[in-house]
Amino acid sequence: MTSPEGAEPAPEYTVEDLYEQAPCGHLATGPDRRILSVNETLVRWLGRRREELIGTPFTDLLTVGSRIHFETHFAPLLHITGEIRGVTVDLIAAGGNRLPTLIAANVKTDASGAPTTIRLALQDASDRRAYERELLAERQRAEQERARATALARTLKRSLLPPTLSPPPGLEASAHLHAASHDEVGGDFYDLFALTHGRSAFFLGDVCGKGVDAATVASLTRYTLRAAAVFDDDPVAVLHNLDTVLLGEYGPDRSHFCTVIFGVLTHQDNGFDVHLASGGHPPALLLRGDGTVEKVSTEGGQAAGIFNNARFVSARVHLAAGDTLVIYTDGVTEARIGRGAERFDDHDALMELARAHAPSTATEIVETLRTLLADLGEGVEDDAAVLALGVPR
Repeated sequence: MTSPEGAEPAPEYTVEDLYEQAPCGHLATGPDRRILSVNETLVRWLGRRREELIGTPFTDLLTVGSRIHFETHFAPLLHITGEIRGVTVDLIAAGGNRLPTLIAANVKTDASGAPTTIRLALQDASDRRAYERELLAERQRAEQERARATALARTLKRSLLPPTLSPPPGLEASAHLHAASHDEVGGDFYDLFALTHGRSAFFLGDVCGKGVDAATVASLTRYTLRAAAVFDDDPVAVLHNLDTVLLGEYGPDRSHFCTVIFGVLTHQDNGFDVHLASGGHPPALLLRGDGTVEKVSTEGGQAAGIFNNARFVSARVHLAAGDTLVIYTDGVTEARIGRGAERFDDHDALMELARAHAPSTATEIVETLRTLLADLGEGVEDDAAVLALGVPR
């Protein structure tokens, strides 16, 4: 059919069509909430006849939980403000099926302000509900994976450290590992164990990188050092043994390396002679019983696992009554201060801290460093390990 010449073309839609076939359900109720009108869309969603719905209280279409929630929360809000928006309820469709919906409603009033009609628009939220359930399931799976990863990280960290330190008689030992992340394993490790009567060995080190790969290298390093210490008295030779094992295990890949200090303790004259060797590790600190502090110089040592025939530097000190030897990983010295790029030990702050607390027992200095790391908070971006060996007064 064509429009008469000069007349406006007939519209392709009508108000009735917009109401009946809208992409959302529409209904109107009286003040008593009995349904006065309902559009075809909602009739189709509910699978019920229009005649059934007219005169039915709107709340009869709700599940028990949604009805209670509507009566106690949404209805009072609608009465006070005259509208509600984005309220979630479940409708009961034919056959008892649930239909999750989002409801918006407003109230029409007469000249006296008394409500005459409640208009409701209902949006099918089935897809949204399914998405929310999938999202919740994925979140639960992610939390389970994170919990497993955290448990694995803790297990790996425990495997890199001795259950307890085993100091020889006359020596006090204390250690602390500060984990920068609860769900990521680092490569810091330490140990103290007996070799023969009157002789013990100790080591502390830091593997390059993080995660399972770093933990694997740290574990290999720990057991290699323990095994090598049994057959060789020279700390430098022990580190060469470690270097050979790492290069042999990982070949030309130079990313599996570690810095490490290894030492041998020999009981001597009411104290201990210490012969140690370093492979690219920060220098140990010696806190003397008279309150002085010195660095045990091992400058020039190279990390194990990078160079063929790497250079390791040794040093000897004697621990007398009141003396404490402290070794640590760079997680301590390279911790950030504040939000800038400045690091804790950029201006020899660790030495100043040691001087401020010397003389100190092994337990006291480790507690001091533990507190420091806790105070630095998120500035500690890498795991930090500390091992202190002291001779009581």
